[in-house]
Amino acid sequence: MFRLPQGNEVMAYAVVEHMKKQGIKSVGFLGYTDAYGELWLKALTPLAEKAGIKIVATERFARTDTSVTPQALKLTSANPDAILVVASGSGAAMPQLALVERNYKGKIYQTHAAATQDLMRIGGTKVEGTYVVSGPAMVGDQLLDNHPSKKVAMDFYAKYDKAFGNPNQFAGHSYDAAIALEKAVPMALKKGKPGTPEFRAGLREAFETMGRTVFAHGVMNWTKDDHWGYTNETGVMLKVAGGKFVVEK
Repeated sequence: MFRLPQGNEVMAYAVVEHMKKQGIKSVGFLGYTDAYGELWLKALTPLAEKAGIKIVATERFARTDTSVTPQALKLTSANPDAILVVASGSGAAMPQLALVERNYKGKIYQTHAAATQDLMRIGGTKVEGTYVVSGPAMVGDQLLDNHPSKKVAMDFYAKYDKAFGNPNQFAGHSYDAAIALEKAVPMALKKGKPGTPEFRAGLREAFETMGRTVFAHGVMNWTKDDHWGYTNETGVMLKVAGGKFVVEK
């Protein structure tokens, strides 16, 4: 299995680096009870510790929950400098609204699973100022000219918008799959014909050895031991401003 979505460790790296620049020394965690929440907590913990950021409170909730009032009260009472919400899609707005309604005044971060318009559609003005880590696919035009994914991200956005309209970050992974195949298939063809065991083995070897490859969603470098593959050049920090995602420069 070779994965096109970004691994949590790479995105947590971008979150912690931004927290360091913001002078954050304590953080609370409010995340799903499932594997997504657990993997994010495991990714965040060592990076935060290394950066001197203390995780002072950890609260969890189920995807089906309609309220996180008790969790929000505990986190607000702990009063960390920042809180990381680990949820996805439209479900990411509910826990943040609970924190804001309980007068939490610190910084709030969201993961790349929340990098959709649903966050603003449901959260409205109460998610203004939120930091959201993301792949670069949807914000290519806002990236600095020296960002490795700028041209590729802009190409994805323009082509998808022309063909289907309403580009989204998930479509960016399909675009990146084509980039990976265009690079790996010619290498695999040297090992055997399509459909043969030799070709399949060659394709796996090609993915593992094709080296640094720029995607719309970041920079990939799969290896034999790492099938997630994204480098720390990948994560982009966004901020909700005026109901839109704006890249933090």
